[in-house]
Amino acid sequence: MAMSSNAGAIDRYPDFDEAAAHPRGLYVLFATELWERFSFYSMLALFTLYLRDPAQGFGWTAAQATSLYANYLMFVYASPLVGGFLADRVLGYRRAVTIGGLFFMAGHGLLAFHSLPAVYAALTCLVVGNGFFKPNVSTMVGNLYPEGSPLKERAYTIFYMGINIGGLIAPLVMEVVKRQFGFHPAFAVAAFGMVVSVTTLWAFRRAVERRGHDRGAKADARPDAMRGVPDWKRVMALVVVFGLVVVFWMVFNQNGSTLTFWADDNTDWAVSGTLSNAINSFWIISLTFPLLRFWDWLARRGKEPSTPSKMALGMLLTSLSFLVLYAAASVGEGREVRPEMYEAGSFRINDRALEKLKAEGVPQETLDKLASARDPEGKYLVYGVKFAPRRDGDSGQLVSGGRQLADAVERVAPGEFSARADAFLQSAYLFRVSPLWLILAYAIISLGELMLSPMGLSLVSKVAPPRWRGLLMGGWFVSTAIGSKLTAIGVYWELWRQSSFFLVLALMALGMTLVLRALLRPLKSAMPGV
Repeated sequence: MAMSSNAGAIDRYPDFDEAAAHPRGLYVLFATELWERFSFYSMLALFTLYLRDPAQGFGWTAAQATSLYANYLMFVYASPLVGGFLADRVLGYRRAVTIGGLFFMAGHGLLAFHSLPAVYAALTCLVVGNGFFKPNVSTMVGNLYPEGSPLKERAYTIFYMGINIGGLIAPLVMEVVKRQFGFHPAFAVAAFGMVVSVTTLWAFRRAVERRGHDRGAKADARPDAMRGVPDWKRVMALVVVFGLVVVFWMVFNQNGSTLTFWADDNTDWAVSGTLSNAINSFWIISLTFPLLRFWDWLARRGKEPSTPSKMALGMLLTSLSFLVLYAAASVGEGREVRPEMYEAGSFRINDRALEKLKAEGVPQETLDKLASARDPEGKYLVYGVKFAPRRDGDSGQLVSGGRQLADAVERVAPGEFSARADAFLQSAYLFRVSPLWLILAYAIISLGELMLSPMGLSLVSKVAPPRWRGLLMGGWFVSTAIGSKLTAIGVYWELWRQSSFFLVLALMALGMTLVLRALLRPLKSAMPGV
């Protein structure tokens, strides 16, 4: 396995204190990004569930919500290409980050209003805000260190933990605010996070304007093999890496759509899918420093893997995490649905259920009615609606999901449910499995993420020619954008069996693992010392 230039760095400098060597500006940017990500992930934790909510939201189907989510992520991660270029050439990094923060505030504020035009205006502001903010705050981290510093990779991992502290707090706060006050006040809280973020950056701006701080100066004295590589070769190597990680982002970003649906519909716990968005961040925070210590332990023995090798391992772990979910779904789908489970069960009529009902002999005319019936506001009455046990608002009595489904079907197609009650309940029943499956899957993919995402940020900072660094940092986020657009594969969530969906994603990640492993040698020649 290829070794990185970090190998043995600590042995060469026995008096080296890594914690003391990181500049104060790293922790300013850590806090700035923490609150920006609190804001960002607050919105993502709520967004698809908000679109599907028939009362406070718009009653959209899973496919409709997933499509808009995928398009939003595509644009939000493509915009850093423009924002990075403008920061490189015109604005400067701190000014660009500030402009991005202001657009973020406006976007989250607009989501506090129940209006579909406001939603689209909000998404536009968030896309622009991310374009200015995300690549440039990441570039500012790298600029705190001299070229060739062994601390850059560690710095980005620490910085990445700040991202995930924000990501952990966000869904926890959103779950509480949403339950107590509803979706719209929760979106307003997200705007507050951006106020804190921008205020932090400006209050401590002097700390982040220092470049190549003195305590890391000894890194400059070491040979920097990268200087001998032509700029075009360095850029092409980064472009290859960008292309390979597209599949990771396609799989990973299922957390805001299909994995939220899985947590909401198929996980046996008493909370909504919103809370599941905190699991990934919990694992990132828990695993970051043990992983850093592990890399240091390998470095002291001259065995630390190169950055591309770490990324290949991260892709393999991504595949493994979705194999865990495949196993969980297979267990759930293999369970016999018994009548006594109906009372406590949840039900949803979707494309997969309609196909089963058609096989059971339900007339096509009835299926068409179930799939198209809407109320005066345009919200679906049966299709895509989750019928789960709840308390009646007037009597306070528990109304089973099966009873709610029966009432809805009878309103649309009188007499049809009573004629085939068992077929409807069998087809629309949502199985539930232990939350331990989801927690384990998130633990594995979080470890993989730590070997991919912060490593990618570090790779760009170390390999990109300085005059194109902001632009190429934007390029890293373009790969995220393409992968995010491909999360639209989630439209098959209600067509395929859940096990089939998870297996397809696992195999795609495994395929990219093999491709990345095959390209390690040419990548190493274009990126010596990383």
